[in-house]
Amino acid sequence: MSISASPAVSDEVATYVANRIGFIDLERPKALNALSTGMIRAMHAALEQWRENPDVLAVVVRSQHPRAFCAGGDVRFLYESAQRGEHDARDTFFTEEYRLNHAIFTYPKPYIALTNGVVMGGGMGISQGAHRTGGLRVVTNSTKMAMPETRIGLFPDVGASWFLARTPGALGRYLAVTGETIGAADALYAGLADVYIDDAALPALVDTLRREPFERGADVVACIEREAAKHQVVPEPDASPLASTRALIDRHFALPDMTQILASLEHEREQGGDFADWAEQTIAVLRERSPLSMAVSLEVVTRAEGSMADVLRGDLDLTRTCFAQGDTIEGIRARIIDKDNAPRWRFARIEDVSAADVAKMFESPWPASEHPLRDLRG
Repeated sequence: MSISASPAVSDEVATYVANRIGFIDLERPKALNALSTGMIRAMHAALEQWRENPDVLAVVVRSQHPRAFCAGGDVRFLYESAQRGEHDARDTFFTEEYRLNHAIFTYPKPYIALTNGVVMGGGMGISQGAHRTGGLRVVTNSTKMAMPETRIGLFPDVGASWFLARTPGALGRYLAVTGETIGAADALYAGLADVYIDDAALPALVDTLRREPFERGADVVACIEREAAKHQVVPEPDASPLASTRALIDRHFALPDMTQILASLEHEREQGGDFADWAEQTIAVLRERSPLSMAVSLEVVTRAEGSMADVLRGDLDLTRTCFAQGDTIEGIRARIIDKDNAPRWRFARIEDVSAADVAKMFESPWPASEHPLRDLRG
């Protein structure tokens, strides 16, 4: 078996070809593989190098570290850049991250993401697109999946809203707004994962991928599907927490705006009954998140009906406005830098955010002809 390294090697990412499979190993365990600009560039360079290479049949992205596949983007770096007034560094990070997300989404070969442990934010951006390539999103018993951005005054970016908008019922709206963490069974139920494999079986799976002869990318995928067929997720997807609360989620989160969603949940709580506790817990989550970010996140999912290219252009517009006019700097300060968990949000209450406030956040700072992602298609 021959192994060849890619020239674009970051000390936080290893990219190499083994047995006609391009491997991307995330190697920043102390930061739970949070993506740096260097990691994003190394991943994208490898994908471009392998795109037309007939000796690469498929791509596998993974982490050998049990705690995390990828916990997101490096928000501490983004905060510190903003504090220094280095807005170009932030724009560069998001532009390159979203270009990578788009490259994965439109990749011509099967892209397979082995997502163990924490899979959040940017981790979703480098895994969800696998579904569109003929590849697979593999979850495990340790998978903790979320788009928790409303906690820090951001929104589900990295094109995740495209996938959230296509989940059953109002699940995508619920996950976008609350940022709730889901496990493997939930992810399968929501259509945010394709197959399940036990964590303990991943090393043997990778060994098989490096040894078994493959003629086509589809053979690599079939090998993983055969392995997954030996494993059973517990609970079954139809008995997962999301499945069991689906009717409630649909009832409340299908409503058009956050004020109505909150009022509906408060009515549920006041009624008493079997679901009062769930309503109470959900209200408590919403009261903790950024009111502006929740309203924006709801709108992001609503608008994600078009192409991934359009979604990512909108995401880039929004990251700029969230840092400049929104709650992101304060959210990162309160949750990650000072850790006082006492953010002073721009709007104190959900009911204070108007439709006009939300619409203003979606205004692009660039003319269409100058947008950094204007060339993306599909």
